[in-house]
Amino acid sequence: MASPIPATLLRIFIGADETYSDGRGEQPLYEAIALKARERGMTGLTVTRGILGFGPASRREKILLRRSEDLPIVIEIVDTNEKITDLLALLDGMIGSGLAITERVDAFRYGPRRLPT
Repeated sequence: MASPIPATLLRIFIGADETYSDGRGEQPLYEAIALKARERGMTGLTVTRGILGFGPASRREKILLRRSEDLPIVIEIVDTNEKITDLLALLDGMIGSGLAITERVDAFRYGPRRLPT
């Protein structure tokens, strides 16, 4: 069995309609975050589109309308605590509306590549 590696999981919740502009043009926020994570050499990232969701800005009667409107996006990144902390500092200037949570996890990496220690 692979040995556990202490790591941090960053989970970001945003709307699919959120965008980011870095002066070179506008792009979906989830793509901009993925590019920033890749530029920083982070281990990996997954973006998942939700089929239904609501947040503090939504009213209860709008929940069903979200199926065809601004769907939820969840971005998950597992890496060292240092890299996650550095990325969070960058996200302060990128995310206009959303939620980010972190939790300490034990990562088990399989295959030839290993998480940085």
